Amino acid sequence: MNICEDMGQSSLIDRFRGGDVRALARVITSVENSGGLLPAELMPIFNRTERAFRIGITGPPGAGKSTLTDGLCALYRRERKTVGIIAVDPTSPFSGGALLGDRIRMNRAGLDPGVYIRSMATRGNLGGLAEAALDAADILDAFGKDIIILETVGVGQSELDIARATDSTIVVLVPESGDGVQAMKAGLMEIGDVFVLNKADRPSAERAAGELKTALELKYHEDSWNPPVIPTIANRSEGVGDLLDALKHHWRTLAESGLLKEKRRNRRRERIRQLVNGELRRSMWNEDRLELLEKRLDEGDNPFSIAAELKKDFLKKR
Repeated sequence: MNICEDMGQSSLIDRFRGGDVRALARVITSVENSGGLLPAELMPIFNRTERAFRIGITGPPGAGKSTLTDGLCALYRRERKTVGIIAVDPTSPFSGGALLGDRIRMNRAGLDPGVYIRSMATRGNLGGLAEAALDAADILDAFGKDIIILETVGVGQSELDIARATDSTIVVLVPESGDGVQAMKAGLMEIGDVFVLNKADRPSAERAAGELKTALELKYHEDSWNPPVIPTIANRSEGVGDLLDALKHHWRTLAESGLLKEKRRNRRRERIRQLVNGELRRSMWNEDRLELLEKRLDEGDNPFSIAAELKKDFLKKR
């Protein structure tokens, strides 16, 4: 059945464009389950993106990312901005579903009709972002959300995905776990536009903030944007206003320098590469080539010869 046929007289797209939240949920679900093979009737949705301000929030588990997201969302709502939140959680190795319940920690946002929250599983994606999450951000943008927040799990070298997917990236750290050193080792210094030291009421917070500021000053002293360190106590909403101000300042800096347009162009270009690569992988690994692979392996051939033979077979048949 066509995806648009079972929602009444008007199509799913018409309802989506009319602001129907149920249609929004159906579109995201369809894209999430499509495996990269998007139904043709949904493709026009992606012509209307790159209007919303996209914010990435990343950091170690337990740093307070969801509570911070909730507080930030509340401030944007006071300014009458609509918000879409994509909470990307670890994947269960058994069900493939998300393990964490971010909605539970977003008490205010979850009850606000101007906020749409979607939990998504990483499904093994090493960068901490499922490809479907990138498409969901575009869908929320096309739906008319002013602010889109992507919250990701964990930290590490591969967390660079969040920086590519958003306009501003917030790295949330906590005082007592040696995160200043961890940030430099894990590459977070490369992706953070704003650093938040949450749980700043703890004894070691002042020292940790000083170490982080020193490290950032050494790295960014000649750049046009020096990432600030914002102390917060998210569960008491302290410092969240300062974070909002820093995000606004960063957005203005990007827009005035032309970097905002460049980041968004690169984001679209990277998504096209991902889609093409995915389609080529699906086309490449058919049953005939898998049998050829097994045969050559059984014959004791080397990986380079096998790869060359598979590529030759693939190109010949296309």
